[in-house]
Amino acid sequence: MSWYQLPQLHMRRFGLVLILPVVLGTIAFPIQQQSATAQTSAQQGRPLQIKSDTQEYDAKTQVVTARGNVQMVYPARQIQATAAQAQYFSKERRIDFSGNVYILQQGANSIRAEKVTYLIDEGRFVALPQNNRQVESIYLVNDSNVNTPSAAPAPKTPPFKRSN
Repeated sequence: MSWYQLPQLHMRRFGLVLILPVVLGTIAFPIQQQSATAQTSAQQGRPLQIKSDTQEYDAKTQVVTARGNVQMVYPARQIQATAAQAQYFSKERRIDFSGNVYILQQGANSIRAEKVTYLIDEGRFVALPQNNRQVESIYLVNDSNVNTPSAAPAPKTPPFKRSN
């Protein structure tokens, strides 16, 4: 069952919003970009939003699957993510990203991987690389509390003696 076939009550409950056209340059392509918004109990009123080319909702499992140019924005935790696909498991309160995943948190810390699972309640990421590759994480570390050693004086060398 597609998300647009859900009754209006379910659409408000899961925060699914309307279809938007995508405009690239001066040419408008009829790609249906969709957006799903999930409310977390700890952050009511601060939605987690997922946009993608297509989305499906399975009412039985309560899983939203977003495919193609997936973008997630979670302002409450200052998280932005992009991937080829994302699945939001509302019962388990987790999001599985796959396909060239890039996650940016607080505008500085980032993760690049093939697959990343975000555990919402724990605020934890679990990243897995492609075969024979690695996961890359970049963290902004505040070193203001660390005393930086002053530059050591250059060692004195004896003057060069010339021999005849």
